[in-house]
Amino acid sequence: MFSSLLVANRGEIAIRIIRAARELGVKTYAIYTSVDKNALHVKLADEAIELEEFNDQPGYLDIDQIFAICNRLNIESVHPGYGFLSESEMFAKKLIAEGIVYVGPPPEVIELLGNKVKSRDLARRVGLTVPPGSDIIRNENHANREARRIGYPILVKAVYGGGGMGIQKAENAKELHPAIASASAQAEAAFGRGEVFLEKFLEHPRHIEFQIIADNYGKVVHLGERECSIQRRNQKLLEEAPSTVISHDERKRIGRLVCKLARRVKYRNAGTVEFLLKDSNILFNEVNPRIQVEHPVTEMLTGKDIVKEQIRIAKGEHLSFKQSDIKFRGHAMELRINAEDPLLDFRPTPGRVRKFTAPGGPQVRFDTAIYEGFTIPDCYDSLIGKLIVADETREEAIVRAKMALKELSILGFATNIPFFEELFNDEKFKSGDISIKFIEERNILEKLKKRICLQASALFAVGMRKNETNLPDQSNQWRMKGRLDAIRRDY
Repeated sequence: MFSSLLVANRGEIAIRIIRAARELGVKTYAIYTSVDKNALHVKLADEAIELEEFNDQPGYLDIDQIFAICNRLNIESVHPGYGFLSESEMFAKKLIAEGIVYVGPPPEVIELLGNKVKSRDLARRVGLTVPPGSDIIRNENHANREARRIGYPILVKAVYGGGGMGIQKAENAKELHPAIASASAQAEAAFGRGEVFLEKFLEHPRHIEFQIIADNYGKVVHLGERECSIQRRNQKLLEEAPSTVISHDERKRIGRLVCKLARRVKYRNAGTVEFLLKDSNILFNEVNPRIQVEHPVTEMLTGKDIVKEQIRIAKGEHLSFKQSDIKFRGHAMELRINAEDPLLDFRPTPGRVRKFTAPGGPQVRFDTAIYEGFTIPDCYDSLIGKLIVADETREEAIVRAKMALKELSILGFATNIPFFEELFNDEKFKSGDISIKFIEERNILEKLKKRICLQASALFAVGMRKNETNLPDQSNQWRMKGRLDAIRRDY
């Protein structure tokens, strides 16, 4: 096994990787920026190195600086986690060129699959269905011609990058070129590449993804699918497995094709193949050549430690299981707990953790990097924890998740915990009838606001009956704001 591993990331995924590496007997190194000097991944690693920060290069994205640290400390391997440099073929290529092992796919595979137009073509060749789409848009005439062929409404999508960024919708020809300009500018800012292509817009599809893992000797295994349809602003909030709409035969068919795709590109390590499902048609979307935020759902369902397997494969070991070893047990869910306020359209709410109590019990897991006294910085993603639960059935998993939410206490700022409580009350969600526009379709946020206001009003009424009349004698609007603020603090 490796003598050392540097985790080129932060937050809960850095901790997840550190724990896996240490269980394998590997010395771990953390990197951190000034705002993260008290972060938990810094405390848990065997050694931690502070990154210098420059205005033109955020620390966790500074390839040259991370590379210099690896050389100075004779680091044997690097795990990029997700986000930051996890899909940078330049980063992987530079490490490998100097004999440092990159825990992830080969750089040429990252580069190939990072191009969504090329990955669509590869998917089509192995038998997967793709939505109608275009090549990279060259000019206005090309865009107009392709849009007419595909048919409105269409999506303008960044060729490179992901995470819901660089995507714009055009309902008609008048909206097409502003959408192209906007998506291209977003892509350039986020990924350094402004190329875009067109793809047929699907009205309210479901989001399905298949977990794959491959070793260096041609063995590829899929670990089933995850349903990721509960989203806000094209970013996932809840993932579960298995999907309620994928049959056993469909799982086998798609699983066989994603493994074929992985073998075709000589894939290695862990990855995810994403699909959109509409009217019983499962359509290829993209490949994410890295560990996913939601990998614990699959770990709960299969009992396989994906991160440990990543490290073993990077070391040159054979995949420790075959396809026939994969058994799906019950139902698992992951709730992304974010420092954001669902009453204010999920606005980020960084702040100091005044109190934190994690839930427990059978098949309950909470992956997080927070602790009491830690201050959530305002310069990174709002994800602060992942609540993962499993049980024999989906109905029982929902009940377990609701009970775990009651135990979970994070005070000091607003979180999206109340959102999940409202979601689990929705009859369509409980029946599994969902799509990527579920939150908007079902007015979940409006229902949440109404419930919070009713609760606040009830609390205020109780206080009045007890003659607790020390609220300032101002307008009803001020008092409602006070009640809502009190409810948020209680959450």
